[in-house]
Amino acid sequence: MSEQPHLLTEEQDGILIATLNRPDKLNALSGETMQLFEQALHRFRDTPELKVMLVRATGRFFCAGADLRSGSPNAQPRTATGIRENHRLGLHGMHRIYDEMEHVEKPIVCAIHSTCVGGGLELALSCDFRLAAKSASFSFPEGLFGVLPASNGVSRLTRICGPHWARWLIMGNQKADADRALIMGLVHDVRPDEGFEESALDFCRHLTRQNGEQMGAAKVAIELANEVGPDMARHVERMANSALMLNPAYLENVERYIKGIGGKKE
Repeated sequence: MSEQPHLLTEEQDGILIATLNRPDKLNALSGETMQLFEQALHRFRDTPELKVMLVRATGRFFCAGADLRSGSPNAQPRTATGIRENHRLGLHGMHRIYDEMEHVEKPIVCAIHSTCVGGGLELALSCDFRLAAKSASFSFPEGLFGVLPASNGVSRLTRICGPHWARWLIMGNQKADADRALIMGLVHDVRPDEGFEESALDFCRHLTRQNGEQMGAAKVAIELANEVGPDMARHVERMANSALMLNPAYLENVERYIKGIGGKKE
């Protein structure tokens, strides 16, 4: 019997659902996983009818990280330059894929139902929203080998949670359960294990009902505002709204709202 695909995809209510599907390997990220994931990401990006992407997993782990057994250790670069270039261009394209996830002007939701470590946590950090089941947990085990998580683990974790918690996970090599992850700002919400999959889908359905132009502009504006000073961030807001406020949908909604307010009796 042939092996199941390492990633399953389906469409539901304007949502592209991408499911990590190597439960026997704890959903370790293989070359096939990343190739299929990139194809799904491009399909999501290029299909107007798809409004939200949901990343989830099967089995008892969300993801055990990169599949270290899929490549030969002898194939690893033996110079510092080679290692840096491998991080940038190799690793099954992780850097390229995770950067594209941030650049796509649509929301990507990650539903983490259980253990999420290493490259799996880096994948989750590249999503716009992270929902955790009560039994989820998070860690970067790279410290056990004397190295850093280098496919956005340091950079995005520090940007999202700040250096205080980045030290806890990376330097301290500590694990975070779902409640600690919520305190850290690593996840947006913690939900009961029972019904978690449907709860995540409900959140995605909610996002599909939002204005797509506003969400795309917000995704770009938030990233820019995080990178520049407060004065330049105000310019980002103004530039984004100068386009959004010319949108016919906005003008219609404002007119409808004003008429509704004017028709109410105190």
